Amino acid sequence: MRIIDIDKWSEIVDTLFRHKLRTSLTALGVGWGIFMLVLLLGAGKGLQNGVEYNFRDDAVNSLWVYGGQTSIAYKGMPVGRQIQFQNQDYDALENIDGVEYKSGRYYLRGESITRYKNKSSSYNTRCVHPDHKYLEGTIMDNGRFINQTDLDKKRKVVVIGKLVAKELFEEFETEPAFPVGKWITIGDIPFQVVGVFSDAGNEREMQYMYLPITTAQLAFNANNKINQLMMTVGNASVEESNQIAKNIQQDFAKRHKFSPEDDRAVRVRNNVEEFEKFQMLFLFIRGFVWVVSLMTILAGIIGVSNIMLIIVKERTKEIGIRKALGATPYSIVSLIVSEAIVITSVAGFFGLTLGVGAIMGMKILVGDGGGGDSFFRNPEVDLYVVLVAIGLLVISGALAGFFPAYRAAKIAPIVALRAD
Repeated sequence: MRIIDIDKWSEIVDTLFRHKLRTSLTALGVGWGIFMLVLLLGAGKGLQNGVEYNFRDDAVNSLWVYGGQTSIAYKGMPVGRQIQFQNQDYDALENIDGVEYKSGRYYLRGESITRYKNKSSSYNTRCVHPDHKYLEGTIMDNGRFINQTDLDKKRKVVVIGKLVAKELFEEFETEPAFPVGKWITIGDIPFQVVGVFSDAGNEREMQYMYLPITTAQLAFNANNKINQLMMTVGNASVEESNQIAKNIQQDFAKRHKFSPEDDRAVRVRNNVEEFEKFQMLFLFIRGFVWVVSLMTILAGIIGVSNIMLIIVKERTKEIGIRKALGATPYSIVSLIVSEAIVITSVAGFFGLTLGVGAIMGMKILVGDGGGGDSFFRNPEVDLYVVLVAIGLLVISGALAGFFPAYRAAKIAPIVALRAD
């Protein structure tokens, strides 16, 4: 017993090559469907990766609160009044249900010329609370982050970014822990380096320095001003996070004496809601990609089915002769079905190969990083999904060939021989 029927497969190959144009056009429809599926899924994933990468630096379950200007007259207070946050506003967040980690930010303006020995440069300086590390992608490489004792005692300590350490300290390249314990001058005030951090964000984030906010308020005559408030809200849903934001606005409205309906007095950026919007967008994109690709594949399957009908009709007399000579219905059906499987599987393989090649070309063109804060990054495709699609395609192709072949195999030899 032969495991492989060489004669049958030789006949299949000969038939396909004798009808090159018909075979090619049929395979093109199938292959194009797989190619489009791979390409669109890869491009969609690249877009999703880019957006999610741009969210990596900030906690996606966070609210950012900014002071604005009043736009509604309230209790004799004029329109256009600036709302300035203070330490009391930070403390008040303790009473807001749902707030997890919280931090204020105060930005130094013009005081951040930083010196170490004969080197100096200007860096962005954020004055924050200890929980700030949970709101940014802060990764401590050496030393520690700001702690509560630093705030309570108003210690002159600073945490510097990795790129700041590279620029100010020559020894950092060979001794990464060297900056910890050293003193640098910010403005005219000395601060001791207690930590060096890298960041999950881009390199720009590693050019920052962090000071205890209470120290900065005292050292740089900021009184108790805060420029921005940030907090995480745990696993709160979009609706829950919006309610927390509303509670914050209403609480601030009472203490700063502005209308609770005045959205411009205090602005809240809800990252939970923003991230959810992007997730819904990508869900829609994936659904659209699948619909377009499956419709294209379906068109290819219909093409295979039509070709199989034509093939069976053309070979009806041949089928009659085969049956008259003793061919079994199984041998006739398997021959036609095998042709359909060959066309769909080979076309699917080439479509997959070209699609993967196109995705690799995208990666080479834009790079894995996609270029800084690009919204297109590291395009890729789930090969498991594609292989399942090809499997379904081959099964559909087999069914497309089976039914016309089965009908032909049931025809009596004399009837088949009389067919036009």
